[in-house]
Amino acid sequence: MPTRILPAGADPDAVRSLTTLLSQLPDAEPQPPVTDSTQLVDTLARLAAESVEELPEIVVVHERIGPVPALELIREVALRFPAAGVVLVTSDASPGLFAAAMDSGARGLVGLPLSYEELAGRVQAVAQWSAGVRRHLGHGAEAPAGAGGTVVTVSGAKGGVGATLTAVQLALAAQASGRATALVDLDLQSGDIASYLDVQFRRSVADLAAITDISPRVLADAVFRHDTGLALLLAPAEGERGEEVTERATRQMVGALRSRYEAVVVDCGAQLSGAGAAAVETADTALLVTTPDVIAVRAAKRTVRMWDRLQIRKAEETTVVVNRHTRTTEIQPALVQRITGTALARTAVPAAFRELQGVVDAGRLHELDGRSTVKQALWALAAELGLAKAGEQPAHRGTGRATVGFRRRKE
Repeated sequence: MPTRILPAGADPDAVRSLTTLLSQLPDAEPQPPVTDSTQLVDTLARLAAESVEELPEIVVVHERIGPVPALELIREVALRFPAAGVVLVTSDASPGLFAAAMDSGARGLVGLPLSYEELAGRVQAVAQWSAGVRRHLGHGAEAPAGAGGTVVTVSGAKGGVGATLTAVQLALAAQASGRATALVDLDLQSGDIASYLDVQFRRSVADLAAITDISPRVLADAVFRHDTGLALLLAPAEGERGEEVTERATRQMVGALRSRYEAVVVDCGAQLSGAGAAAVETADTALLVTTPDVIAVRAAKRTVRMWDRLQIRKAEETTVVVNRHTRTTEIQPALVQRITGTALARTAVPAAFRELQGVVDAGRLHELDGRSTVKQALWALAAELGLAKAGEQPAHRGTGRATVGFRRRKE
């Protein structure tokens, strides 16, 4: 059976030379090359959604690829698509880079200029490894959507449109559906998840930023276990520490969470940071929350265009959620979709702030009554996204009224 090899690199001449040499290898079947990290991950995700057998046996990543650096890209591919062996092509074949590539999940390294013998030997070894992995998984077994979990990011078109409320309720719905769920606050300067869920904490995302290898134990020490069962990874209490959370750190954190939890919901806030951009780019689903008013819809359109210019996310790969929807407003969801050019969530969230005011003021959003139309809509959205079971209704929790008071907070 021929070995399918997917080349990836941004330099057309280098990729052309690599593809030519690959085509000369016995039993090798080079695939059409991809030119950047986003295209590579999207291609592998599309193939994995069909079957693990559709994935190429080998992915060859040239050192000149972007916008994600080669080693970070290798780490993501190795985590999300473990049945595909990754080979790095680089001009630096030093022991230090070799060790870094292996730590990232690469199965081999080939030096530049390319040598037929070296490339043939590495491809043969990785092809044998990939075949063994697939036998272990079982012929025809389906590949996981990621390394265990689904990542959904929630961003606001502007401040105050309800992104945090949406993220919290999506995570609660996933947890109530029986899925191990993490809720991450990447609104690094002004994150409110801790306030919404009445928690005090010592650890935050900033504490993970300087760690190069996030083990399960390190991750467990950083998360706060909420009474609802949610694992919370919160924004730093000191907003200036948000600068410590880089794109690289975010990709590593999201990968670690994806490997440990079945659902990961990330609140990215309304201001684009490097960390938020990395989360949106790597997410399985990227939500953009807006309200049906001119200012917010214009902001949503600007955000979508900016994401496209920065190669973070294409418009058609972004899903807009309309919050505070009423039938009488002039701007209806279908119009929002036409203006932004995005996909549109079938579920619109109704305008019913009175249902929310008590639990929001008390910092007990998790105690919102199951009869709340807002909660029912957001849990229906969770089912639409595959985070919760379709048709599952939130349980009633008392009267839905809450008062502001002093209570003992958990450490």
